[in-house]
Amino acid sequence: MPITKSTGNYSDHIRRLREALDAADAVVVGAGAGLSTSAGFTYTGERFERYFSDFADKYGFRDMYSGGFYPFPDPEEFWAYWSRYIFINRYMDAPKPVYDNLLALVKDKDYFVITTNVDHCFQKAGFEKERLFYTQGDYGLFQCSEPCRQETFDNESMIRQMTEAQGYIQGDDGKLCPSGYTVPKMSVPSALVPHCPHCGRPMTMNLRADDRFVEDEGWHRAAERYEDFLRTRGQQRILFLELGVGHNTPGIIKYPFWRMTAQNKAATYACINYGEAFCPEEIVDRSIVVNADIGEVVRVLLAD
Repeated sequence: MPITKSTGNYSDHIRRLREALDAADAVVVGAGAGLSTSAGFTYTGERFERYFSDFADKYGFRDMYSGGFYPFPDPEEFWAYWSRYIFINRYMDAPKPVYDNLLALVKDKDYFVITTNVDHCFQKAGFEKERLFYTQGDYGLFQCSEPCRQETFDNESMIRQMTEAQGYIQGDDGKLCPSGYTVPKMSVPSALVPHCPHCGRPMTMNLRADDRFVEDEGWHRAAERYEDFLRTRGQQRILFLELGVGHNTPGIIKYPFWRMTAQNKAATYACINYGEAFCPEEIVDRSIVVNADIGEVVRVLLAD
């Protein structure tokens, strides 16, 4: 498929995007990891060193993502790592107000959000729960590792207990920090290792990795609301606004957005993605591709 990358004047892209947003009867936001990266949820560098330097020193990995696949020697150390990981990426607010600004941009429009992100940033920023579809899971949910039923479990209380057991507390600024009395531990008590309340098997995160991913009742309701939103808007003037979607799962957001734009002559496709902004030539005349930081583009649109 022939591809057209972002070209032209940045100010012209912003003007066209502002016009498309104003003219749209409905806005469908498709968000990938690049949106949370723009909001400061980075998995490397200072943020990784602040919370995982002990694991980095012991095992040699240098980013959170790699650590998530490390074969830790026992469940107690596995959950020490993952409880910190979940806490900072799910129960702490994003460092930058990108999601808040995005809400301000679309809150008065008829909108829906589909996202592969699992950090819950949309809901924390105030987006309506009924207008969100988290396709790939949620860091805030556990599921049975060998699903004995299609059920998930809120994990906030247990995650907080695990981080506190390692010697961490949540400061007044909302960040996770050592209590100051002890050097943080790299394990949790065996009593805190989560097990399924029905079958007793180990719990795991509700993240889509294989065919064991649990699509619970809430997941299916959100999927139905998304499909209903698309169906009932039919051939309206829809702005398909793609933010930070990469190549890991293009079949969830990117390719459907291209297809729906091609099928609806009143639709506009917009892609904002630093380093990966492009569209197929078939819809280039109704596309706006911006190779820039998402947070900066949203800020400029708000100020426009």
